[in-house]
Amino acid sequence: MPADKPRLHVVGDAEIYDLMRTPETTADRVKRLQMEARALALEEVEDLARTLKAAAEIAGRIAQGGEAYPVGARELASRLSSDLPAKAESIRAIAAKTL
Repeated sequence: MPADKPRLHVVGDAEIYDLMRTPETTADRVKRLQMEARALALEEVEDLARTLKAAAEIAGRIAQGGEAYPVGARELASRLSSDLPAKAESIRAIAAKTL
């Protein structure tokens, strides 16, 4: 193995450790875990925004669905189809501020 490449060791399913790296301090581990938690939270927010947009599309189809759907359901779906995209963008904007 060339001297300029770090020695890596595979453990378990996919865990790879750099054997030349010094052990992680508790403070470093806390920072890393906080960064991972923020990244996962942002993924969840993005997933919610995509779901809201998809729900808006479905609501739009129901709103335009004619008499096959109950009047109250069409009216509510119409409001949702116009409100949900704005809510999705608001959530994305809030999440973007935290970056």
